[in-house]
Order: sequence, then C-alpha cells, then structure tokens
Amino acid sequence: MSQPLKIALAGLGTVGGGVIRLLEANAELIARRAGRPIEIVAVSARDRSKDRGVDLSRFRWVDDTASLATLDGVDVVVELIGGSDGPALALARSSIAAGRAFVTANKAMIAHHGLELAEGAEAKGVALKYEAAVAGGIPVIKGLREGAAANELAHVYGILNGTCNYILSTMEAEGRDFAEVLAEAQALGFAEADPSFDIDGIDAAHKLSILASLAFGTRIDFDSVAVTGIRHVLAADIAEAAALGFKVRLLGYAETRPDGLFQRVHPHLVPVAHPLAHVSGSLNAVVAEGNFVGRLLFEGRGAGDGPTASAVVADLIDIARGEYGPAFAMPVAALADRPAADPGEGRSRAYLRFTVEDKVGVLAEIAAAMRDSNVSIESLIQRGAMPDGSVLVAIVTHDCPERCVTQALERLEGSPSIRGKPMLMHILD
Repeated sequence: MSQPLKIALAGLGTVGGGVIRLLEANAELIARRAGRPIEIVAVSARDRSKDRGVDLSRFRWVDDTASLATLDGVDVVVELIGGSDGPALALARSSIAAGRAFVTANKAMIAHHGLELAEGAEAKGVALKYEAAVAGGIPVIKGLREGAAANELAHVYGILNGTCNYILSTMEAEGRDFAEVLAEAQALGFAEADPSFDIDGIDAAHKLSILASLAFGTRIDFDSVAVTGIRHVLAADIAEAAALGFKVRLLGYAETRPDGLFQRVHPHLVPVAHPLAHVSGSLNAVVAEGNFVGRLLFEGRGAGDGPTASAVVADLIDIARGEYGPAFAMPVAALADRPAADPGEGRSRAYLRFTVEDKVGVLAEIAAAMRDSNVSIESLIQRGAMPDGSVLVAIVTHDCPERCVTQALERLEGSPSIRGKPMLMHILD
C-alpha cells in the first residue's frame, strides 16, 4: 500500500471531532477504499485546553492556524472553521497557493469565493473539494458533478436547511406557532442561539447558489438569490395548506430561463404527492431533473458530526485515489456568466394569506386588486374572527405571471383594512 495521505485539520468543533473519530473507527476500510491510509498529522483550533472527547495527543498541535498551509509533510488541508472570510478564506488561499489540496465544509466561503479558489486550484493542479458544504452527508455534489454529468438539467431544488425543516414539520405535526417551536428547537440544539442565518434563508441560499452552478454550468451568483425565510409562517398557514392538500416547506429553487438564471429561497406549498412533502424533521433533500436521467432525489441527514464528517472523509478518499476534476464540474473559464432572470416573468400558482379587519368590503377590496392585476382566484377561504378582532383570509390563485401577483399586493399596500404584511408562498407544481 502507498504512503499515507497526510492531513492538517483546522477546526475541532463538532465536525472536526467527527472527522477524527471516523478516520479512527473506519481506518482499515478507508485505507482499502482509498488505496492508502489517511492520517491526520496536525491540528489547530482556538482553544487548546478544551475537552473535545477525542485524543489529540498523537497529533501535532499548531497554534497558528494559517501556518498549516505550509507545514512540512502535509498533503491536504481540511478547513472546518467556518465563515465566508477571515481565517478560513486566508487558509484556503494560502493552502492552494502552496500546492496543497484543500477540503472544506464551508458553504458560505464557497458561495462567495468558490470561483476564485477553483481558479487557483486549477492553476496549481490541486484538488478543491467541498462535498460537506451542501446537505451534510448526502452525496449531492458528487451526484451532480459526476453522476449526472451527461445530462442537461432543467431544475434543481430542495429542502436545504434542517433547522427550518424541523420547525415547519413540528408546527405541522403539533399545530403550534413559529416562535414557540423555534424556542424548543434552540433548547434541543437544533437551532442556534442566533438563528437568523437559518430561519431567514441565508444558509439555504448559500447552498442553492452552489447547486445551481453545478447543475447548470454557470458561475456562482449568490447575490442574485431572492431570499425569504420562515419567520412569518403561521400555524394557520400550515393548517390551510393541509386542508388544500399541501405541506409547507422552505425550498431553494433554481432553473435556467431564456432571460437568465433564476434562484430563489422561499416558503412553498408542496403537494402531498411530491416526495419533498414527506421529508420531515432535520432531514435535507435535493431534487434534480435531467433530460435523460429524469428526476433524481437525494435525501438524508444534512448536518451533524457524523454525516458532515462522512462527506469530508469521502473527499479525502477521492484525493487519496488521485480523483480530482474541476471543482464545479468544468473549468472555471467554461462556466457561463448568466444574468439574473426577472422573477416576474415566471409563472406559478400562489398562496396568499391576509390578516384583515372584520368588516364589510374587505374581501371585495382584495378581489378587486386581484382582478385589476389579472390574477384569477382559484379558491378563497375566510376564517372566523380571532381574539384581537382580525380575520384570516387565504387565497389560492390560478397559474399566472408572478409579476401580476406582485402588482396585486402593491395595490393593497397601505390599505387600512389589512393588518401587517400579507404572506406569499408559491406552490410547487
């Protein structure tokens, strides 16, 4: 068997500890599959004294994380620090510049700087791998980059954030409102103390921009992802969706259109017959549709030490075998530079929920705004008055250009009859 592949590991949090445990537990199997042993030779983290539940004494401890990039006897640098910039990006740049293969689980860094790092890796002839950056242990990066490489993909979409999916599916199962379930998720460790990165859709948007590049052969364009999170989803919305034959899921959705690349993270109503409607808890799932392979569904655990460590080590096995390939399925120079598509030109059905005053004429006002914007109403439901005197009105539209729905909502802005901002959720058909 060949010489070991020697690893420098930056970051010893949940995933870093998982990588160490996995390489130890499955060492013999990994060596046979990789064609040689994979060994950690150096580690670095902020706090040397912290008990991480793994034996670090056999590894060289390096206080200056940046120095891992040029440490003697290292073949691959693994970055598990996190953050789109700062120490993680500096380590990525310097490792690649030094001719070291680089593996990361950092979706924010790849979304913002992936093309720059991929160009550097191409110039140096080294691997840049990031399977763990999207959907944890689900091999969706490899699936799109390699397994579906012969296909023209029409769409890629899915449930990309386990925290949001846990909250929505718990609200669905128990009939509770968002704030209460979020607090429980934080207590159980499913949500961060500051959950905004997850519940406002930013985490899912990072992942979607990466998937879109792989699926369509386009340059990453995170800034053009339209993002709406789940803060304003009510238990009543989920109940109405269920009555209509749908479940509410936060989806990242991307497709190429004649006018450019469309990317959106948004709460959707998903038909109960669709596979994504049955993805619950903290699971992730990605759907890709190819012109020859048809629909592909990738589903599994999208976070945690085990799944994410599994993806990191899978990348290391590829590197040990000498299986590199372009980071985005083709050289960066070959990626198309597509403009952002006009979202108003897309067509869909929509769910609209209004909180209104309980008085005569409100429904007529809403219906007139829809009529004047060329939005046809498929169904309208009005629920009884709530304790504060307001009433919930839920509308499902027929298929129409999305700009028409936007215009209808603009016509209703400032209406004294409508309390707060209406909720808009697109319907996945």
